[in-house]
Amino acid sequence: MLLREMNYQETIQYLYTQLPLFTRVGQSAYKADLNNTIELCARLDNPQHKFKSVHVGGTNGKGSTSHMLAAVLQTAGYKTGLYTSPHLKDFRERIRINGQMMSEQKVIDFVAQHRSDFDDIQPSFFEMTVGLAFDLFAKEKVDIAIIEVGLGGRLDSTNIITPLLSLITNIGWDHMNILGDTLQLIAAEKAGIIKPNIPVIIGEYQDEVAAVFIDKATKENAPITFASELKAEVISQQSGVNEFIDIKISCQDDDQTRYFKLDLTGTYQLKNIKTVLCAVDELRLQGFIITDEHLKTALSQVKTLTGLHGRWEVLSQHPLTICDTGHNPEGIQEVLQNIAGVAYAHLHFVLGVVNDKDISKILKMLPTDATYYFCRPDIPRGLAAETLQENAASFGLKGNTYSSVKLALQAAQNAAAENDLVFAGGSTFVVAEVV
Repeated sequence: MLLREMNYQETIQYLYTQLPLFTRVGQSAYKADLNNTIELCARLDNPQHKFKSVHVGGTNGKGSTSHMLAAVLQTAGYKTGLYTSPHLKDFRERIRINGQMMSEQKVIDFVAQHRSDFDDIQPSFFEMTVGLAFDLFAKEKVDIAIIEVGLGGRLDSTNIITPLLSLITNIGWDHMNILGDTLQLIAAEKAGIIKPNIPVIIGEYQDEVAAVFIDKATKENAPITFASELKAEVISQQSGVNEFIDIKISCQDDDQTRYFKLDLTGTYQLKNIKTVLCAVDELRLQGFIITDEHLKTALSQVKTLTGLHGRWEVLSQHPLTICDTGHNPEGIQEVLQNIAGVAYAHLHFVLGVVNDKDISKILKMLPTDATYYFCRPDIPRGLAAETLQENAASFGLKGNTYSSVKLALQAAQNAAAENDLVFAGGSTFVVAEVV
């Protein structure tokens, strides 16, 4: 079949099967240089130089931060591109303009037009997607694009942009087989998005790695701000029940106090909203007109404006069922803190993970008094449910195995009493099968 005859599903299948895809095969799809992206974008007439951008990296929170910032900018009237990864349901979730996914036809046309380039360059799936996103944003003449780093920073395909502003949310234990086995090494890779003379905002001040960012920013003459200088607190919430959390933001340097209603109800969003507010302050200094009313409106409807899913998301009320994409030790810790805020009689935990991570750090954190439903996310990297069950047993975690995520969730919901809590997570790809 000639590529021009492919429909959308056939085009996506071609991409999945012909281009190495990290979420499916893992480290073998990761390219440790920017050469392919540079060459592909050169053939696209370097679209990355034709729109303004904000670059968002970090271990946890970069997706939520990117979506919040995109919501704010589009509410303020700017035509806003948003590039994130991975997707949950539809490939096109990765590339949005003003919250709308790019059309299926544009994906088909891009792949058809550039298949010979793919044959020449042999890009990864991610490299191709970055080229597609940048090409669309340039052709659609977005006012600004929020670009989320895929993995790491220094060698990530997105790191060919020259943004107005760089954000790094935090540093945690993830992808150590690629980024390094110390927080300092991981931080150095993330710090690779810091550019000469471009302001950088660090979401959290972490003693172990702050010097890495300060040294890199000093070397690049990049003004640096730590968003954790702001103070944020939840002033009213029933975790897992309310559609919003009310947040109070204050600054030690002045008496100004701001209040926001946020539709992303995980309490870990307190860290992310501080990063977003610092980013907005910087963009205002650069001439963007963003009012406090724009901020309040946008933050109260991030999910509606951007299509974000899987962040402490309530799937049903009877029984109360919640999912979250947190999948590394820091992310799981945030999940457990939110679970602790829910009033429930017994916890039913649907758990699935990928096979190329050290899961011992996660398993030792999980409560032993919960009932577990072990499953394998439906990707090649998914860890077999039986292997997960065996590893979990050594940490006192007990439960049965299931042949799919959906069957595990169904079993958990069927077993749950009226006042119990069902939680599904451990991997983004578990969440992708339940939202």
